Amino acid sequence: MTAMCDVAFLLLSFFILATKFKPPEALSVTTPSSVYTKIAAETNVVLITLDKQGRVFFSVSDKNVPEKDEIINTINTQHNLGLTKQEMNNFSHNPTGYVGVPFTQLKALLDRGVAPDALKGVNMPGIPTVDSTNNELRDWVAAAVGAFQGGKMFILVKGDDAATYPAFSGVVWAFKKNDQLKFQLITSPIAAPPGSELYNSQIKSGVKSVE
Repeated sequence: MTAMCDVAFLLLSFFILATKFKPPEALSVTTPSSVYTKIAAETNVVLITLDKQGRVFFSVSDKNVPEKDEIINTINTQHNLGLTKQEMNNFSHNPTGYVGVPFTQLKALLDRGVAPDALKGVNMPGIPTVDSTNNELRDWVAAAVGAFQGGKMFILVKGDDAATYPAFSGVVWAFKKNDQLKFQLITSPIAAPPGSELYNSQIKSGVKSVE
């Protein structure tokens, strides 16, 4: 018994030390609740995030590095940003590689590197979207469409429950200008109300409702 306890504690210590805990979210967003149960895709994703202040952020799933390379190359060329190879690499390989600044501030942002605390203390004003004459999200979406051309691309919108309509309308305008008329909203799942059609269908199919 003594030997088994030693082994158990050794294994427990190993798993505690070797476990990689999920880092806190770089963007704090409280999404609205929904009874919809479809799980969002994890790859081939272009994510547009709106925080409670109405700031807009752009990011691409971490596994799509080739597409991220093409996106940042396109943006750099179109706007003559003068990004170095390292700065573009920082965009493609940063696990929290979201962008929330105008093009004029992008070079300074990417110059900070990919360290976990690289963006700590950085105040991002968000990508300009409210004014249709200066909607920079349109160019980010266009670059993403070109990078994913010939393959699948899922556009997800993660908006804070307190976000205002003008910010959201600017996002939708950017989608329309790129003929992207389908996108998915990320919500916090809740249980279907008892007696509703969704609740009854879940009971019949044996699907466990969200607690």
